[in-house]
Parts: sequence; C-alpha cells; structure tokens
Amino acid sequence: MSTKDWIEKDYYKVLGVSKDATADEIKKSYRTLAKKFHPDANADNASAEAKFKEVGEAYEVLSSDTKRREYDEARSLFGSGGFRFPGSAGGGGGARGGDSSFNIDDLLGRMNSGQGGGAGGMGDVFGGLFNRGGRQQRQPRRGADAESEVTLSFDEALDGVTLPLRLSGEGPCDACRGTGARAGTVPRMCPTCQGTGSESRNAGGFAFAEPCRGCRGRGMVVDDPCGECLGSGRARSSRTVQARIPAGVKDASRIRLKGKGSPGENGGPTGDLYITVHVTPHALFGRSGDNLTLTLPITFEEAALGAEVKVPILGATPVTLKMPPGTQNGRTFRVKGRGVTRKDATRGDLLVTVQITVPQVLTPEAREALEAYRAAMGAQDPRADIMSRSGGVS
Repeated sequence: MSTKDWIEKDYYKVLGVSKDATADEIKKSYRTLAKKFHPDANADNASAEAKFKEVGEAYEVLSSDTKRREYDEARSLFGSGGFRFPGSAGGGGGARGGDSSFNIDDLLGRMNSGQGGGAGGMGDVFGGLFNRGGRQQRQPRRGADAESEVTLSFDEALDGVTLPLRLSGEGPCDACRGTGARAGTVPRMCPTCQGTGSESRNAGGFAFAEPCRGCRGRGMVVDDPCGECLGSGRARSSRTVQARIPAGVKDASRIRLKGKGSPGENGGPTGDLYITVHVTPHALFGRSGDNLTLTLPITFEEAALGAEVKVPILGATPVTLKMPPGTQNGRTFRVKGRGVTRKDATRGDLLVTVQITVPQVLTPEAREALEAYRAAMGAQDPRADIMSRSGGVS
C-alpha cells in the first residue's frame, strides 16, 4: 500500500471501531466483517470482495502495535493537521493553490505495494526523516580510508612482496579506550538527547533530526575529560600493517587493501588502505605491459653470418637465442614465458631487440679484412632506392 493510502484511509472506520479500541475489540470486529464479506459467502459480488480486502488491510495495520502507532502518527501529522492531500476528504490547508497533482509519495518516496512489509516501511521513512521522540540506537560508523606510498625495486614489483607499513591516523584513544573520560570515570548519558546523539528541530510543522548540540552527536557527556584526548575519545596513533603487493604491479598503480584503514566507531567496519606504488627502473630491462624488454648488442659478423648468442633472463639462467644470417639492426625476437607474471599465474614474454655495434678502433688486420670485404661486395649503394624515391637531383 502507498503512503497516501496510509494517511487518507480511516482504518478504524473500516472496522467500525473507535480510535481507543482494544486489540480484542479490533479482532472481534474484523472476524465479524471478514465472515460477512468473505468471497465464499458472496459469490460474484465484486463490491463484497473489495470490502473483504479493505477489512483485511485495516486489520493488518491495526492488529500490530508498531504499525498502528506509526499509522496514528502519520495521520496526526498529515491527515488532520494543517496539511491534507489535495482532493482528499476534509479539505484543509493543503498544497498551495489546490494543486491536485501533488502526491506525498513524491516527497517521501514510493513504498512497495502488495508485500507483507509494505506498511511497516512507513516506520523506516518517518523514523529516518522525522524525530518521533523515541530512543534511537547510535548507528555504526565506517572507519576512514588510509593512504600510503611505497617504492619498490624492479624485481620486487615483478615478483610481489610483503612490506610492513607504518601508518599514522586517528583512532580510539588508548588512555581512555575511546570513552573520552579520565581513567576511573565513565561518561554519562546526554540529558539533552537522552543518548540518541540527535535532537529535533521544528521547521514549518516538521521535526527534523540533527546532531545534538549538547554532546555533538556522541550521545554521551564527559564531566572529567581524558587528559590525552581532551574528552573527544579519539587520538592520533601509529600502527604497523603488513601490506601484500601482488606480483606484476606497475609503476603508479594504486592498490586497495580492504580492512587495513582506520578503525570504525560503534562497531562499524574498518576502512580500506590505498597504496600508490612507485617502481624504480632497472638498469637493463624495461617493461611493456606484461612483457619485459631488452636491447641486446650484437656484432656485424653475427648479424651477417647468423649466430647463437646468450640472452640474460631476469632472476634466472640465461637462454640461447638463435639469429638467422642477415639479421637486420633493430629486429625484435620473442622469448616466450620470460616476462611478467599475470594474475592468472601465466607469464608474458621477453622481447629482445638486437642492436649492431660498430667498433670505434680497428686493428691493422681488421681494417685489411674490411677492405677486402668491401672489394668483394663490389659497388653496392644501399641508399640508391631512397635517392630515386626522394624526387631530388642526384
């Protein structure tokens, strides 16, 4: 049923009882009417069927002490005061200008219909929006999230590592165990809010709840405050947590460690710890996604004639790379499974890019050999093609 139904329908009138009727009187009237309008006794009578449903709806609300109290409060606040639904019985102050399109459901939110807890939901709405004067349990509060930064070596980032992190933040005061009162004393209930941590503020017929000014929302008053936290119950503290950095983490990654942040209040959950990771570059290896990269120097004769060369592997035994004759400078070879460990425990590859080195000093024998090589190769011009395609004058 909707909020509007709760406020506009007179369930006492439906059952034919007074507002002061006892639970037995309500039950007796319901049984009489339910028997009278039961579909089995009124075949093909739509009016009796509708009346039977209305009687059942009224009894569902008035037979429950909680629902009945909330129903009475809702009708007292909206149904018989200075506010009425436009177009509802009894007229009243209503919305400005008699706007018949106004719907209280738009103000308080739609309620679920056709469910056992539908009517009971009104208690949640009015309990949260309006202060009905009852004692309320202080709600648990989640702890704050914490931030930290770590710097890892290239190897640690690839393999993963567990690090102790020293964190500073606000938490329960150790001296008073979070009560705010000096050792040997205890705080007392706030006389203003009766321990609820909130007080009502009237605003145009509505009573909105706001943090109590007497206790600042804590629900307790400290007469003899703790010397360490000055009565707040909170203090700066340091603690060490073990942070597991997963294998394969990248530079500038932000890692979330659930439940490693600041402690909660009133039984609330602990916050999370967010770690920003910085990775120190390696002197030899680089990284491209899940692959490692390496620039490998080779000689001219190795590139021209082909060769088998040793390739270093990070943290493991070198492997042999077989290069074919005529290998060009800048060619990249792939060594499978020698890269970064992925989340599924598979590994990326090692990408080896060869770079031909040119000797800066030649021995007489080496120079003579190169001269002989040049003579044997004849007049070859490797730039002839780009000259012809450039469109310039040769």
